[in-house]
Amino acid sequence: MKTRQKDRDNRPPEDPWNEIRPGLWMGGHVRAGEEPVVVGREFDLVLSLYQREGHGPPPGVEHHFAEMPDGPLNEAQIAEVERFAVLAAEAVRAGRSTLVRCHAGLNRSGLVVAQTLVGLGLTVPEAIALVRLRRSPWALHNELFVQYLESGLPTARLLVGLGP
Repeated sequence: MKTRQKDRDNRPPEDPWNEIRPGLWMGGHVRAGEEPVVVGREFDLVLSLYQREGHGPPPGVEHHFAEMPDGPLNEAQIAEVERFAVLAAEAVRAGRSTLVRCHAGLNRSGLVVAQTLVGLGLTVPEAIALVRLRRSPWALHNELFVQYLESGLPTARLLVGLGP
C-alpha cells in the first residue's frame, strides 16, 4: 500500500518530535535531510501511522500501529484515527508521555494529534492552529484531513462509508 504522497514540496521538520501540549508529542520517522529518527524509551506510548524497520520503539514500550495513507481515508482508517485519538487523550490525562508519529510528522500524525486535542477540550480551529504552531506551519497541509476534522471524524467516517 502506498502510504506517502510523492509530491512533497515541504521538508520534514528539523526536530524529530515536538511537544504540542504537555505530555502529547508529534513527530516522524525522518527529519530534514531524510535523517532517520529512532524512538527509544522517551515515551510511555507510541502511536505510529507509518512504520519503518529499526525506528523503534524497543520492546517494553507500548506501541500501536495502523498503516494509513497520506490521502483519502476509508471508513476503517478514519475509525483507527478516532481510536488512536482516544488512546492518546486517555494517556495524556493519565500523565503518560505520548508520541504520535508518521513519516515526516506533518499530516497523518497531525490528524490524530488535532483530534486528540479536540477530545481534550479544544475547538477544531484551536487544535489545528496549535499543531501548526508547535510542530510546523506545514503541518496538516493535507486539506482533506482538515476537512475530516472540520466535519467531525464520526461524520466523515459515515460519509466515506456511504461510498461514491
